[in-house]
Amino acid sequence: MNYRVETPSSWISFSRSSVTVAGWFLDAQGRAARQIRLRLGSRVIACIPGRTPHDFIATFRTKPGLKHLVIEAETEDGDHRVIGRRLVCVYARERAATKHALWVDENARANPPRPPPAKGPLISVLMPVHNTPERWLRRAIDSVREQTYAHWELCIADDASTAAHVRRILKDYASRDARIKIIRRPVNGHISAASNSALELAAGEFTALLDHDDELAPHALAEVARALEGRPAAQIIYSDEDKIDPHGQCSSPYFKPEWNPDLLLAQNYFAHLAVYRTSLIRELGGFRIGCEGAQDWDLALRTTSHVPANAILHIPQILYHWRAIPGSTARKQSHKSYAIAAARQVLRDHLARSGIEAEVLPVRGGHWRVRRKLPATPPRVSLIIPTRNRVSLLRTCVESILESTRYPDFEILVIDNGSDDPATLAYLENLGNRGVKILRDDGPFNYSALNNRAVAHATGEVLGFLNNDLKLITPDWLEEMVSHAIRPEVGAVGAMLYFPDDRVQHAGVVLGLAGPKLVEGVAGHAFKFFPRGHTGMRNRLRVAQNYSAVTAACLLVRREVFLQAGGFDEEHLAVAYNDVDFCLRLGAAGYRNVWTPFAEFYHYESASRGADDTPAKKAIHERECAYMRRTWGPLLDNDPAYNPNLTLVTEDFAAACRTAPRFDSQPPPTACEFTRIPEHPAAHPGPRMLGS
Repeated sequence: MNYRVETPSSWISFSRSSVTVAGWFLDAQGRAARQIRLRLGSRVIACIPGRTPHDFIATFRTKPGLKHLVIEAETEDGDHRVIGRRLVCVYARERAATKHALWVDENARANPPRPPPAKGPLISVLMPVHNTPERWLRRAIDSVREQTYAHWELCIADDASTAAHVRRILKDYASRDARIKIIRRPVNGHISAASNSALELAAGEFTALLDHDDELAPHALAEVARALEGRPAAQIIYSDEDKIDPHGQCSSPYFKPEWNPDLLLAQNYFAHLAVYRTSLIRELGGFRIGCEGAQDWDLALRTTSHVPANAILHIPQILYHWRAIPGSTARKQSHKSYAIAAARQVLRDHLARSGIEAEVLPVRGGHWRVRRKLPATPPRVSLIIPTRNRVSLLRTCVESILESTRYPDFEILVIDNGSDDPATLAYLENLGNRGVKILRDDGPFNYSALNNRAVAHATGEVLGFLNNDLKLITPDWLEEMVSHAIRPEVGAVGAMLYFPDDRVQHAGVVLGLAGPKLVEGVAGHAFKFFPRGHTGMRNRLRVAQNYSAVTAACLLVRREVFLQAGGFDEEHLAVAYNDVDFCLRLGAAGYRNVWTPFAEFYHYESASRGADDTPAKKAIHERECAYMRRTWGPLLDNDPAYNPNLTLVTEDFAAACRTAPRFDSQPPPTACEFTRIPEHPAAHPGPRMLGS
């Protein structure tokens, strides 16, 4: 019997030290298997499945850790055949803060503190202060004094505090440590003015920002100095961060990507710890008055506009603890409503300085959408859709686009890869009579070749590659995607795709995800199976950002850029990963790929082609995986849009069960280090157009 194993998010669940598997199994004829046998390590549970969801339930008691779950079905001769495997990570269901604390402890054991650099730049820590509670003020100052790196100075600006303890504490610390400098402002000027006063005291080559109730990790400045040893030309350095409660318990880590300019337009992901070359801040006039509440974001946007991308350095370590107490923005951004208004204005000002015509719209969670204005005459878009039979899928896809798309100038090219179903052929003829271009290619399925050949018949300045198993949700999807695709610095643009049950199917591609085998992965989908509307890590499911790759199930790219990159690789990647390879070649050419959640589709995922579950398909998949590893291996292992502290097993942006390698201050590998961009493939004879 042939089985296809589906893995919805609800089929397996975890509780403290246990795994529960629920499901049902049918063969191709709809018959239930004789028996299902589940193996987890040495434990075996036999089940008699039925025809309905959760018809059988099996619970394993086990210790936390990575476990291999094996599913076997009984064959007609009484033997059992493996029909599915999955790697599961079993952990005790503790509070999030407890889980994070355990993760921190595990990483601390695996990466014991290193001696700080003996030499390095003087780092000035700026800390504006105003009526800070004594407990948090002392902890903030002590966290600087406890630094393992000695070449620092703490520049504190007292913004006319009225609380008597503030002056007393500052005077006491300054008398005990000559590296602590104090300036008292005569009148309260708010945080930008106070930060500028602190900046006047700074003598360091670099300036770090510290809020008056937060804490630096003891090795924070040492890691900054060590990073600068390897990247002395760096102008801006930022690190990962988490939150710390009144009891000193850390939680909510933010494991950030490398330089991600579109994400920075949506949120101040630099946040903490942020370190700038002091001369750069002074050259730009310091902190802008009037940006209070968003002054750090304003500084990040202004400075990143004046330095090259390779001068922006990310340290993938948690070096900053953001105090989460009642009334703080670490708890809830709406606690300081003025910060929302300031953030909107900061973003508008940045767009105006950059010459970008766009509307700034709020996104739930306190972040932002930049809706860019299209030119007066938007470019023509050619939408290319390969298909074979399965007329119901194709009809849903094409009709949803024709009926709902608002964009004024687009064409559809359907490339038929050998359909022989009469209903499909009749529908294709109908589409041809309605102005849709129908191309015929009866050769073996080769996704890359089909699309490459169709481009020869496309007349648009922008090319759109779509699967035939999509259904449009947002009518302004083309306006959104084209507004990014026509940006000179942008390569491919991807969309938000959902399964029919409103779970996320695609929200960007993450390189290196290994899946069940946990070895040498190629790629997977970000936040797969998350419910529609979920925030993802720090709202990343709700905002546009850069990914190393996006899926060609819905991908837009300028025609000139497509040709420059050589199109899809039809020689080595006929079926899988051709879109990932294409996007990485765009990265090698200096382009950035963009994913937007504001263009939405339902996606039935390869419904017309079927699963890779036959020996021939598996062989092709393994061959294409091997090619990707040979071509892009180092980049696959260091996705700059991801983070080495995040898992490569699942697609949920969870912290890795295994500790991340120590950061060595070297820049992440780039695509151009591993491959040469090929010339555009030789001209194809191309498919013939029906009726031509």
